[in-house]
Amino acid sequence: MGLVYATIELINAGDISLYEGNFIKESQIRKLHTNALVDWGAVMLAINETIKTQLGLKVRESRSAQLADGTIVSLDVVGPVEVRFQNRFSVCNAMVLPGNQEVLLGAIPMEEMDVLIHPNSQQLIVNPEHPLKPQMVLK
Repeated sequence: MGLVYATIELINAGDISLYEGNFIKESQIRKLHTNALVDWGAVMLAINETIKTQLGLKVRESRSAQLADGTIVSLDVVGPVEVRFQNRFSVCNAMVLPGNQEVLLGAIPMEEMDVLIHPNSQQLIVNPEHPLKPQMVLK
């Protein structure tokens, strides 16, 4: 299987809360589209320093992480980040890779969004066996 990329939208989830509380305008919500490597081997979402700065994400903690080459490094964890792909979304934290490395879409946000890699087309798709159900409305 080759490398699979998907266009995702990343949003500062704190900005969404501020907008919903009428503290900022919708136009002030920091968000961007990016091309991410779909990586089932990665646990979390991984972004780079440029995206962290553009979205205004705050460091929540530092964690040890093992890179693909086996190197153990300490990385900042930022969040919350809302990840959107087609009609699905996930709110999660993200590890910050040094420099301008490519974004990795890891297993946790993929599982929450119920997406998978289509074996023939090698594309990220919404799970066709679990269509989006109408949301429950609380009264």
